[in-house]
Amino acid sequence: MTDDTLTRLAATIAARKGADPDTSWTAKLLSRGPEKCAEKFGEEAVEAIIEAVKGDRDRLTSEAADVLYHLLVMLTARDVTLSEVLAELDRREGQSGIAEKAAR
Repeated sequence: MTDDTLTRLAATIAARKGADPDTSWTAKLLSRGPEKCAEKFGEEAVEAIIEAVKGDRDRLTSEAADVLYHLLVMLTARDVTLSEVLAELDRREGQSGIAEKAAR
């Protein structure tokens, strides 16, 4: 799995933004609005946390995939692209996390 996988997934999610909610889970999520997409992302994040605490590697892997998918759906609901997020990460690269946080 590479960042190309995330790029393809983000493109698929964006393409489904205007699709029929009766035929696409992604379109159904997006049709419910940004708030519902954010709520679903939060639910998936909590599930990933639970699996991390339990130490179930396979379940954590599965839940982490759900988190990434729902993060991209939430971003799409607010018209934030993966490219914008990656550019922000590039901007932070090589910078101390402590220094970056202090600069906010």
